[in-house]
Amino acid sequence: MTAAQKQFTLVIDQGTSSTKVFLFNLSNRVVFKARTKHSLTKPKIGHVEADASEIAEACQSLIQTACRRAAELNGIIISAGMALQRSTFIFWDKQTLKPLTPALSWQDGRATDIVDELSQEADFIFHKTGAPLNAHFGGPKFAHMVRQNTNLAEYIKRGTVFYGTISAYLVHYLTGHPSVDESIASRFTLMDLDLATWDDDLLALFNVPKQVLPELVPSVHQFGLIKSGNCEFPLRVVIGDQQTALLGQGGYKQNAIAMNFGTSGSIQINAGETPAHVNGLISSVLYSDDKKRYYLLEGTINACNSIFYHLENELNIPHDKMLWHDRCAKTETNGVYIPAGGLAAPYWVDNYDPISTGYETDSPNEIIRSAMESIGFLTYDILKLAMSHLVNLPTQIFASGGGGRAPLLQFISNLTGVSVIHGAMKDRTALGVHALLIKDHTGEWPDVDLKGEHHFSPNMAESIKTDKLKKWNNALQDAGITKS
Repeated sequence: MTAAQKQFTLVIDQGTSSTKVFLFNLSNRVVFKARTKHSLTKPKIGHVEADASEIAEACQSLIQTACRRAAELNGIIISAGMALQRSTFIFWDKQTLKPLTPALSWQDGRATDIVDELSQEADFIFHKTGAPLNAHFGGPKFAHMVRQNTNLAEYIKRGTVFYGTISAYLVHYLTGHPSVDESIASRFTLMDLDLATWDDDLLALFNVPKQVLPELVPSVHQFGLIKSGNCEFPLRVVIGDQQTALLGQGGYKQNAIAMNFGTSGSIQINAGETPAHVNGLISSVLYSDDKKRYYLLEGTINACNSIFYHLENELNIPHDKMLWHDRCAKTETNGVYIPAGGLAAPYWVDNYDPISTGYETDSPNEIIRSAMESIGFLTYDILKLAMSHLVNLPTQIFASGGGGRAPLLQFISNLTGVSVIHGAMKDRTALGVHALLIKDHTGEWPDVDLKGEHHFSPNMAESIKTDKLKKWNNALQDAGITKS
C-alpha cells in the first residue's frame, strides 16, 4: 500500500433474494455498491429452496466488481466481512464443493415431521440452544433431509460431506477453509449456547455426526484470504444479518433495541455477556471474537416483505402495481390477517388455518392493510414478551430495512406507545459488518450516523388500539395459536 492509497472495507450482504457488495471508506461511508438478484423455487407449499452455486457465483462476481472499483478509486481493500441469512441449510461435497442438495431456505418448513417426533425434547433443546424446536432450524432440517435422500446417509458414512448454513458454504467456497461463526451456528440447534460448542447430546438427538459440521469459530476471526485477480484481502467477519442490523443502528451496548424489516423481520435486543433465555424468543450470539462473546435476544417475523409477494399472486396484482405502502396509507380496516407459512416468535407454529376476515369492503387494499398490520401485531407481541423479562421500553426505537415503510412504522408506534425512527441511511446490515471490521482494525467502535429520516409518534386512540388487539388475539385463538 502506498501513502496515497485509500483504505476500504468490503462487505457482502447475502440475503434471501439478492446479494449486495459494498465498499466503505474509513469514514463509514459507502463509496461503491452493487447488487445481484438470485432465484427461489417453491416446489410445494412450505418448501422454499435456493441454488447455492448461483449464490456463490454471484458473490464471486460482485467481489471482482468491487476489486476493480477499488483500484479505480486508487484504493486498497484492507479486510472483508459478510452478513448472511442464517437458517438456510445445505449439504456439499468436502473436496469438490459441489452442492449435493438444494439450499433449504430459512423460510422452508418441511421438517415438521422431525419436530413432531421430538416434541418431548423441546424444553431440553431450548434450554441448551436458546432456540425453540422448529422446522426452520438446522437440526430438524438435517434429520429430514437425510431421511428423504438415501444418498446422503452413504456420503455421511464415508465422511465426504459437510452440512451447514449458506454462510459456511460460502466461506469454504471463497477461502478454501470451511467454518461457521457462533452467531449463525445458533441457528443449527446443535450448539450449546453458553459454551459455544457443538453439543454431544444435541448431535445424538438429531443423529448428526460431528465430522459433517464445519469448524465452529468466533464472528471476528481469520477465516482465510479472498483472492480475486491481483486483489487479495482477509475475510475477518462472518455474522448473521439480523445481528449486524442491530450493530448498524449503534446497538453496541446492553439493552439496546432495534428493529429491521426486510423479506423477514427481526426485533433485536443486545443482551450483553449473558444469554437471556425467554421462552418464545430466540437467544443467540450477537457477535464474538477471541476474547469475549455477546448475546442477542430476538423475535423473528417470517412474513414481512414476503407477505406482499404472496398477496401479489393471491390478489393477482402485478409486482409494479402492488406498492403496498401507498395502498396501506390510504386504507383503514377492521379486518385481521394471519399469514400462511408459519409464525415465528413468539408463537412458533407452522400448522394452523390462516385467517383473513372481518373486512367491510371487497377492496384488496383492506386485505393488504390487514397483512401489514399483522407485522405490527407480531412486533407488539414480541416487544411485550421481551419487556416482561428484561427492561422497560425506551422512549424511541430505531428501525431499518426496506420494509420499514411509513404506514407500518406508524402502526407499530401506535401499538407500542413509543416513537419509531427510520434512519436516513439505508443498508444498516452492511454498516454493522463494517463497524465490526473497524473495531477489529482500530479496537474502537465507529460512530455511526443515527439521524432519523422519518419520526413516527403514537396517534391512535386507546379505544381503537384496544379493539384492534382484541380482534388480533381472538383471531389467533380461532386459528388455534398460542404462545410457545
